[in-house]
Amino acid sequence: MTGVYLDDKDSIEIAIKKFKKVCEREGILTELKKREFYEKPSIKRKKKAIAARKRLMKKMRKMAVRGDA
Repeated sequence: MTGVYLDDKDSIEIAIKKFKKVCEREGILTELKKREFYEKPSIKRKKKAIAARKRLMKKMRKMAVRGDA
């Protein structure tokens, strides 16, 4: 459970800012978006493979630009 500690002098705007920052740091919104719809395991695997391929291609492009290849 996410909580925010406040001082007596803190306004509601400061409390909301602190809460948003804590939620962002803990990744609550990204987790919520990920769980919004059910995704079949086969689709998860396909997305994971596509992401790995993209990372590899990006790495290869960086190496080619630097002349390491």
